[in-house]
Amino acid sequence: MSKIKIFSLGGLDESGKNTYCIEVDKDLFVFDCGLKYATGTSFGIDYILPDYEYLEKNRKRIKGVFLTHGHYENMGGAADLVKTLPEIKLFATKFTKYVLLESGVPEKNIIEITPHKKISFGRTSVFPISVNHSCPDSVMYVVNTKDGAICYTGDFIIDPKMDGNYGMDLGKIAYIGKLGVLCLLSESTFSEHIGHTSPTHRLEGFFKDAINKQSGRIMFSVLSTHLYTIQDIFSAAENSHRKIVVMGKKLQNVINFGRKEGYLTCRDELLGDLSNIKDSNSILLICDDKENPYASISKIINGYDKYINLKQGDAICFAEPRYDSNEKLLVKIENDLAMAGCKIISIPKEKNILHHPSSEDLMLMIRLLNPKYYMPVKGEYRYMVGNANLASSLGIPSANILLKQNGDIVELENGELQDTFKNIKVNDCLIDGKSSDDVGGLVVKDREMLSENGIVLISATISKKDKVLLVGPEVTTRGFVYVKDSKEIISEIKRISEEVITRNITDTFIEYNKIKTEIRTELSKFLYSETECKPMIIAVVQEI
Repeated sequence: MSKIKIFSLGGLDESGKNTYCIEVDKDLFVFDCGLKYATGTSFGIDYILPDYEYLEKNRKRIKGVFLTHGHYENMGGAADLVKTLPEIKLFATKFTKYVLLESGVPEKNIIEITPHKKISFGRTSVFPISVNHSCPDSVMYVVNTKDGAICYTGDFIIDPKMDGNYGMDLGKIAYIGKLGVLCLLSESTFSEHIGHTSPTHRLEGFFKDAINKQSGRIMFSVLSTHLYTIQDIFSAAENSHRKIVVMGKKLQNVINFGRKEGYLTCRDELLGDLSNIKDSNSILLICDDKENPYASISKIINGYDKYINLKQGDAICFAEPRYDSNEKLLVKIENDLAMAGCKIISIPKEKNILHHPSSEDLMLMIRLLNPKYYMPVKGEYRYMVGNANLASSLGIPSANILLKQNGDIVELENGELQDTFKNIKVNDCLIDGKSSDDVGGLVVKDREMLSENGIVLISATISKKDKVLLVGPEVTTRGFVYVKDSKEIISEIKRISEEVITRNITDTFIEYNKIKTEIRTELSKFLYSETECKPMIIAVVQEI
């Protein structure tokens, strides 16, 4: 019999950063390796990763990282993980492998897998099964143990019309359920949506109607890895006598790869080139990364795009997910487009760009697999609760529904839940720019203080030989007060600083640390009493 531990380094009570660990005896299996993009209030942070300290400490026990599909919430941290653990192996299907390579992951770290082919690790095996999703070659994973199967769904919907590289093998899922499932980890993002997600995700008809009604040029803003949506645009434009122009090298590469591998179908005659950009019957595909939402359309609006200038009568459709954190930015962009004389084509609220399971899809998956234990994953806590309620309505005992937070350990021994209440240390790793090092909470706190109250810099020079103040103190402010309108405050800052410096200079010794500390302390009190602001105060005292 086995001793099994299940826990998350990220992905519970949040959107993104999905990283789930399953330990079977001494073997450690990692499922997905995602990132979470920072919001507009994150003070320059580009994205957030889980802290990989636990994986570093247990690196010799890791059998591999098994990726469900090529979306960054589920595989975007892979390049950073490889830098931390250069020997790590990433198991991925063909399209996910392509996205990994484009993200900078070395090919030697990637093992390409095929759905429905077992991957054996001694007595334990991992079995990938195809699922429906907006990303081709998406899979769920089944970990076969001596006590039964542990299933992780990844992202999925249930749609019989999706086939080929977007298809789902319900028969194999049902077969796994017949063999016996010990625990099911299922995503929660759309758990509050009533009914099935299908067919609300099918947008070909909506795009076709929009293309036929529009007389001028149309721009579609898309995400490069949402190939199912891109295919809907291709299909909608098939008989429109328009040319589709793909903008940007990244999107062009993805579409070329997709057409080559059969993920996308499109006649050569439908695709135009840069000479068609200004044509009134052209369709422009613009790529946006979630890291920099609406960056491409913002460049066009501000006149910085190399090729595209907005024209009166242009129509813009945001064929990408809308996130709460970016709602204000999108509203501003739509206002700017309207002022430029452009038409906004809005996708109706009843349609879904995102391909996640609604309540009926989740319940069908539970019925097919019939797990003994059920663990909602991926999504904010209220969605996880909604997912748990669905499982409860199907008769799974509340004691067998595992609502956890990141770091909480579910321990199963001989197929039975152990009430150990253990957890591991988990933290966020804040990434800024190309550095893979954690920026740290203190740096973000400093940025927050600077954004709210600004900075005051005090500089002075003291004679090392004569022990007298030679220059200063000089006062420089940024983001605090406008110097020309605040001469009295600046003069008082100089007076207080000079007084502090003078009293800490003796004939034999200069208390540099004491000078800096007292300047910060006394100026903080003075500035708060005068302005009710707490700027960052930096004192630079040098000697010559």
